[in-house]
Amino acid sequence: MSSNLLSLILAFALGSAVLPDPAQTFAEIDQLAEAGTRRGIYPGAVVVIGRRDSILYARGYGHFTWNPRSPVPTPDSTYWDIASITKVVGTASAVMRLVDAGRIDLDAPVRRYLPRFSGGPKDQVTIRMLLDHTSGLRSYAAFFKQTRSRDGAVELLYSERLIRRPGDEPLYSDLNAILLGVVVESVAGMPLDRFVHREVFEPLELHQTTYRPPPSIHRRTVPTALWRGHPVQGQVNDPNAALFGGAAGHAGIFSTGMDLARYAQVWLRAGAGPNGQWVSQKTIKRFLTPSSNSGPRLLGWDTPELNKDEPSLYGTLISDAAYGHTGFTGTEIWIDPTRDLFLVFLTNRTFDSKVRNSAHSLRAIRTELSDAAIRLVPHACQQELVAGC
Repeated sequence: MSSNLLSLILAFALGSAVLPDPAQTFAEIDQLAEAGTRRGIYPGAVVVIGRRDSILYARGYGHFTWNPRSPVPTPDSTYWDIASITKVVGTASAVMRLVDAGRIDLDAPVRRYLPRFSGGPKDQVTIRMLLDHTSGLRSYAAFFKQTRSRDGAVELLYSERLIRRPGDEPLYSDLNAILLGVVVESVAGMPLDRFVHREVFEPLELHQTTYRPPPSIHRRTVPTALWRGHPVQGQVNDPNAALFGGAAGHAGIFSTGMDLARYAQVWLRAGAGPNGQWVSQKTIKRFLTPSSNSGPRLLGWDTPELNKDEPSLYGTLISDAAYGHTGFTGTEIWIDPTRDLFLVFLTNRTFDSKVRNSAHSLRAIRTELSDAAIRLVPHACQQELVAGC
């Protein structure tokens, strides 16, 4: 039985698949995903393509490591360190639930929830600014080099100075998401991971999505690094997230291709989960509306870049209504409501890549893969999410 046929059977088993035009094939998808393994960019990958109510294609490529005897990744059972996609799936989703419940005001100052984050221009920083990266915080700080404890990292976070005036322009920053995670804990009165499990993973039935994977699933977790010659599985590939015990606002979640597909479908259904409305359509729209100074940033999400020297990693055919996010380890998800389409593309390019600047090489594959996925699927439109569609 061919791998394509196996993938289509999997698609039907996991959702009511509506296939593209019979004259079309997924050969180009396979060729592009396999090109990354042949060129030494990443040893393994999975691709999942679907609509709001169906999975069109799902397949794994390569192996967990460069050893051909290591497992072949599968869309439904292989875990990946999704890195910065945690910012959306975990942290922004938790904030959405709290906004929906009236417990967080997007335009309230952060100091309302974290009184110690205050003084001078910090008093002007709002929750919205943390979500769209216009807070004025710098992009990164190596807290793990300055302290050995989570509490010490939070102290350093509170002491951070702003490098720009709040609200002026976006600068993508891990610190925004880390601070949002602390906000969620303060408002919810419980650890971030516990709240996200209760309010996001459980109601959306993301049963194979977690922080801190238990040892029992490490063998199903794709390694993202080598330590003294041995693959590292089930440990977050981010030293600041490790400092936070593996559950931080910016990184720490492990998930499967199919669970991320289910998450994408909730957005395409305007917040409707498997057991009813998860968050209101009004809240969904608020998170997908940019501010006047946020540039390509939405609340939690990124959008296809414009006026850049190279094509968007989301492809050249994607609509202006699309949004997505990537992760340092080589992960990607994008959602295009104009086309009623999503793509999940997970790789472990940080595992002993055979090429220099693997991020740049991966970008080219992402662009081509996105375009290939869009060409395969007939145009569709969701009125409730796209004005003038």
